[in-house]
Amino acid sequence: MPQVASALEALPPAAVAALRKLGADLVTARKRRKQSLRAWAVRLDVSVPTLMKMEKGDAAVSIGVYATALWIIGRHAALGAVAEPKEDVAALENEISAAGQRQRRGGGARHG
Repeated sequence: MPQVASALEALPPAAVAALRKLGADLVTARKRRKQSLRAWAVRLDVSVPTLMKMEKGDAAVSIGVYATALWIIGRHAALGAVAEPKEDVAALENEISAAGQRQRRGGGARHG
């Protein structure tokens, strides 16, 4: 599995920080529900060490485990909304730039 290992090593710092925040937020959610590590590990069908890794934001933990944890706290829909096309600002900027280039070349639609 060298590709997975190198992908984990190449994680951008912002992604690492986001995973750490997610893990910390999941710790808070678990504790607010007064549930033990063992109880949550059973619900997630993982070992306690894997749960502890997830709560630290470890990128090697399966996204399925994170998704199940979000489901446990009723936030699974948020995962599905993360990459919504309407929120993809970089793609929108590219489309606007391309439209501007077409307009400058005279290829834009004419209204009239």
